[in-house]
Amino acid sequence: MTNLHCVVILPRVIDPSAAQRPTRVGVYVDAFNVYYGARAHCGQRTEGWRWLDIGGLATSLINPRLWPNPIIDRIVYCTALRDRPGDPSSLEDQKCYIEALKQHCGDVRVALGKYRPRICTGLLVGRSGDRRRQVITLGSDQVPDWLPVREVTGPEGRPVLLASIQTFEEKGSDVNVASHLLIDVLAGQIDAAMVFSNDSDLSLSLVEARLRVPVATINPHAMPTAGDLRGGAADGVGGHWWRRLRADDFRAHQMPVRVGSHVKPAGW
Repeated sequence: MTNLHCVVILPRVIDPSAAQRPTRVGVYVDAFNVYYGARAHCGQRTEGWRWLDIGGLATSLINPRLWPNPIIDRIVYCTALRDRPGDPSSLEDQKCYIEALKQHCGDVRVALGKYRPRICTGLLVGRSGDRRRQVITLGSDQVPDWLPVREVTGPEGRPVLLASIQTFEEKGSDVNVASHLLIDVLAGQIDAAMVFSNDSDLSLSLVEARLRVPVATINPHAMPTAGDLRGGAADGVGGHWWRRLRADDFRAHQMPVRVGSHVKPAGW
């Protein structure tokens, strides 16, 4: 007698509501990274790019065939208040923008880092900023007493000038982006994520997020996307994509001049 083995193929059960179910998208913004990327694209002294509608821009980038029925569930805006002595208008303009963004885009969660002065010391270079063009000293007796530099021996054995400057740096935005992204992913609060940054420090958080939800990496800079932020479209759960913004993307997505009681600052 021949034993017959029958394989029964059951029809795949398709949930008819799946196509209608929204894809909850979380948007995570490294604000300083976006600002400097936009400034490089559009020009520091030009208008029409600072009053950015993050929600509108994010929505315009999503391909609904990859992420069906997408809705922006939340925007996490990670920044630091530019509280600089002698520059009160910059801080007020920044606060005005944040409040307008919250009112215009709905669920905007602001995560604040630190913006603080920092003393940097380094070799004096030419105006071009080319590190190879170190300023060669004419001798310590030729350096004016009022100029806060001193003569040292450079790495090539030549006498060069060492100077200290005060600058300002933003701290914490990359950590806040990574933390909020992973908290929302692990808590099941979102179905997909968009990260606006080209900061390679976010590499590990993006790798972990891609194991669990589709992730879009949005590079606001003209330079190529950082290699550490790259991956494969099929990594983890798949459905990932990348986009590098252009000047037109910033200019085409601006909030109305007046948002409630908040008015776009002059020159913006």
